[in-house]
Amino acid sequence: MTSGPTVDSIRSAVGAVSDPELRLPLAELDMVRDISVEAGAARVGIVLTIIGCPAATRIEADVRAAAASVPGVTSVEVEVGVMTPEERRALTERLRGGRAARTMPFGPGSLTRVIAVTSGKGGVGKSTVTANLAIALARRGLSVGLVDADVHGFSIPSLMGLAREGAIPSPTRIDDMMLPPIAHDVKVISIGMFLRREGESPTGAVAWRGPMLHRTIQQFLTDVYFGDLDVLLLDMPPGTGDIAITVGQLLPNAEVLVVTTPQSAASDVAVRSGLVARQTGQRLVGVVENMAAMTLPDGSVFDLFGSGGGAEVAEALSTADERVEVLASIPLSTVLRAGGDTGEPVLVAHPEDPAAVAIERLATTLVATRRGLAGRSLPITPR
Repeated sequence: MTSGPTVDSIRSAVGAVSDPELRLPLAELDMVRDISVEAGAARVGIVLTIIGCPAATRIEADVRAAAASVPGVTSVEVEVGVMTPEERRALTERLRGGRAARTMPFGPGSLTRVIAVTSGKGGVGKSTVTANLAIALARRGLSVGLVDADVHGFSIPSLMGLAREGAIPSPTRIDDMMLPPIAHDVKVISIGMFLRREGESPTGAVAWRGPMLHRTIQQFLTDVYFGDLDVLLLDMPPGTGDIAITVGQLLPNAEVLVVTTPQSAASDVAVRSGLVARQTGQRLVGVVENMAAMTLPDGSVFDLFGSGGGAEVAEALSTADERVEVLASIPLSTVLRAGGDTGEPVLVAHPEDPAAVAIERLATTLVATRRGLAGRSLPITPR
């Protein structure tokens, strides 16, 4: 004789459902409440973090499906409530792992690898490279966060496909904690998620000076809950201004990836961004040459921006103690450009394109050159 479903079996199934924003099981988040079952009819109580939680519909559907999957359950009723302020406070404290509110978890001593992607001038495809690189790293099973630090010229939400029909989703707020939207398994934050909108179009530009820029980047790094990240990428603004200095102060442990084009006019300027990064104590991880020569269908080579710029930057940034290499040469690509316009990253829409292949190789190279832990204290307490 087969026994019917038990409360414990249903609780186990429901507790394993993952919150799509926090990426943690409901049981671990203490979101499962009373459960009962009688003659195959199950009643499941859950609580959401906030009223109007954008993931409410998905969570309820996933909970219903999980409970229904338990053998013997014939019907499921889901009762949805909301956490009390005390429960939310306990949750945010637990998520921070004992770290005080508004403290920065990515500084020296962090186990998260921080890579700032920079360039000397705009228009070299830095943001496009950063967005696709983030996706490539996430595809390798890494937990990846992406900060759009280009506050004045933000484009990451569009490049990652988050700007649908002119609307960019806002982070979910749990008290003083923000949960970043997720695209292609990458957690993304950008100032574009906070600007007031009217209809489908952004209604304002960011016209801020140093203190406001510093505060914005600081809040992205402290108030946004990324969870345990393997890699945090920062899409830096071009040049060597306020934000470059801020990131150097807040993240002296960051590695810097310099993006340039083959053109000498671009490579000469790109060297400066690398030099400023080195002055703040950051390490240059390498150079990426974007918009390199492409091979046409007839086999001929088209080098719109010339050649050799990447090698020139790497050579100029190399020292007797630190050799800087060109980690990737990404060819000109019409589908790479088109994907940036439509929000369909080339790695997703056209993985066979030479540009996508080059970015995948870049991700493989970066993973292979992950930094060591020698000389760093680990968050382990001996017993």
